[in-house]
Amino acid sequence: MDRRSALKITLLAGAGLAAAPVRANQCPHDGTPMQFIPKKPADPQAHVNDIEKYAKCPYCGMDRKQFHHSRMLIQYSDDLPDGVCSLHCAAISLSLNIDREPKAIWVADNASSAEIKPLVEVDKASFLVGSKIPGVMTARSKVAYGSADAAKAAQATHGGELTNFDGALLAAYTDMAKDVAMIRKRRAERRQKAMEQSGKAAEHKH
Repeated sequence: MDRRSALKITLLAGAGLAAAPVRANQCPHDGTPMQFIPKKPADPQAHVNDIEKYAKCPYCGMDRKQFHHSRMLIQYSDDLPDGVCSLHCAAISLSLNIDREPKAIWVADNASSAEIKPLVEVDKASFLVGSKIPGVMTARSKVAYGSADAAKAAQATHGGELTNFDGALLAAYTDMAKDVAMIRKRRAERRQKAMEQSGKAAEHKH
């Protein structure tokens, strides 16, 4: 992957992402770019046992083992790792860490039949965008394959368009507004359902 191209895409798209609200007495760096620095310690071997080390996505809280097939890992130039659940959250990381250049970026290899998909560097991956395969954190799926032949086979079965990482990242930023609205709606519906179930449980107790 051309790192400079990815950073240019991030610069353009990052301007459209609103910063998270600052909460008092939380962190001395709140309200500055430093509040978004990845919280895990520097690790030059971040991709080794990545699920064990980075179990939860820091941006949405999703379980990276459950979503092993869509997970990604960004290692910045200072070796700070950011393990995320999907390309959607990787795009958020790259935007928030605009002054930190990626040293390496990995994505789950869906060409593998392993129970837990291994990671492959995005330079070596082909991405299938907009297929019938369900997306993770997005309505328009973006699935990575470490083999170009596997990506073409998946396209023949599920449709979609093949692209490289830069193309998939641009698609993630293009979809960001609609995907965030979709995620908010789904989470609100889950909260409402949980409240209703809790209310019914309380009624049965009485």
